[in-house]
Amino acid sequence: MRSFLLPVVTVLALGSASLAMAAGATTTTGTIKTIDTAHRVITLADGSTYRLKKTFDMTTLKTGEKVSVSWELKGKVNKAMAVTPVQG
Repeated sequence: MRSFLLPVVTVLALGSASLAMAAGATTTTGTIKTIDTAHRVITLADGSTYRLKKTFDMTTLKTGEKVSVSWELKGKVNKAMAVTPVQG
Protein backbone atom coordinates (compact mmCIF):
# COMPACT_ATOMS: atom_id res chain seq x y z
CA MET A 1 0.00 0.00 0.00
CA ARG A 2 2.80 2.41 0.88
CA SER A 3 4.53 1.85 -2.46
CA PHE A 4 1.29 2.92 -4.19
CA LEU A 5 0.49 5.89 -1.97
CA LEU A 6 3.73 7.87 -2.39
CA PRO A 7 3.54 8.16 -6.23
CA VAL A 8 -0.14 9.13 -6.05
CA VAL A 9 0.51 11.86 -3.48
CA THR A 10 3.46 13.16 -5.54
CA VAL A 11 1.38 13.37 -8.73
CA LEU A 12 -1.47 15.14 -6.92
CA ALA A 13 0.92 17.67 -5.36
CA LEU A 14 2.55 18.49 -8.69
CA GLY A 15 -0.82 18.72 -10.45
CA SER A 16 -2.28 21.13 -7.91
CA ALA A 17 0.81 23.38 -8.17
CA SER A 18 0.37 23.53 -11.95
CA LEU A 19 -3.28 24.52 -11.59
CA ALA A 20 -2.40 27.25 -9.11
CA MET A 21 0.17 28.69 -11.51
CA ALA A 22 -2.29 28.59 -14.42
CA ALA A 23 -4.83 30.59 -12.42
CA GLY A 24 -2.35 33.39 -11.65
CA ALA A 25 -1.07 36.27 -13.70
CA THR A 26 1.11 35.84 -16.75
CA THR A 27 3.81 38.29 -17.83
CA THR A 28 4.57 39.06 -21.46
CA THR A 29 7.26 41.37 -22.81
CA GLY A 30 7.04 43.07 -26.18
CA THR A 31 6.98 46.28 -28.18
CA ILE A 32 3.77 48.31 -28.42
CA LYS A 33 2.53 48.30 -32.02
CA THR A 34 -0.77 50.16 -31.57
CA ILE A 35 -2.69 51.92 -28.81
CA ASP A 36 -6.49 52.08 -29.03
CA THR A 37 -7.52 54.68 -26.46
CA ALA A 38 -11.24 54.40 -27.31
CA HIS A 39 -11.36 50.70 -26.38
CA ARG A 40 -8.46 50.86 -23.88
CA VAL A 41 -6.50 48.19 -25.75
CA ILE A 42 -2.82 47.90 -26.62
CA THR A 43 -1.47 45.57 -29.29
CA LEU A 44 2.09 44.30 -29.16
CA ALA A 45 4.29 43.63 -32.19
CA ASP A 46 3.53 39.89 -31.96
CA GLY A 47 -0.20 40.64 -32.44
CA SER A 48 -1.28 39.95 -28.85
CA THR A 49 -3.83 42.40 -27.44
CA TYR A 50 -4.42 43.49 -23.85
CA ARG A 51 -7.34 45.43 -22.40
CA LEU A 52 -6.35 48.01 -19.80
CA LYS A 53 -8.20 48.97 -16.62
CA LYS A 54 -10.30 52.13 -16.67
CA THR A 55 -7.99 53.62 -14.05
CA PHE A 56 -4.82 53.08 -16.12
CA ASP A 57 -3.25 56.31 -17.42
CA MET A 58 -2.83 55.50 -21.12
CA THR A 59 -0.97 58.77 -21.76
CA THR A 60 2.15 57.13 -20.27
CA LEU A 61 2.35 54.63 -23.17
CA LYS A 62 4.00 55.20 -26.56
CA THR A 63 4.03 53.12 -29.72
CA GLY A 64 7.44 51.53 -30.24
CA GLU A 65 8.04 51.34 -26.49
CA LYS A 66 9.16 48.00 -25.04
CA VAL A 67 6.91 47.00 -22.13
CA SER A 68 6.20 44.18 -19.75
CA VAL A 69 2.49 43.34 -19.42
CA SER A 70 1.17 41.44 -16.41
CA TRP A 71 -2.19 39.97 -17.45
CA GLU A 72 -4.89 37.36 -16.83
CA LEU A 73 -7.25 35.70 -19.26
CA LYS A 74 -10.85 36.67 -18.41
CA GLY A 75 -13.16 34.79 -20.75
CA LYS A 76 -11.66 35.50 -24.17
CA VAL A 77 -10.03 38.82 -23.20
CA ASN A 78 -6.48 39.38 -21.94
CA LYS A 79 -6.97 41.82 -19.03
CA ALA A 80 -3.79 43.77 -18.24
CA MET A 81 -3.21 44.33 -14.55
CA ALA A 82 0.05 46.27 -15.04
CA VAL A 83 2.06 47.65 -17.94
CA THR A 84 5.60 48.77 -17.17
CA PRO A 85 8.40 50.02 -19.44
CA VAL A 86 11.37 47.71 -19.95
CA GLN A 87 14.85 49.25 -19.94
CA GLY A 88 17.18 48.38 -22.78
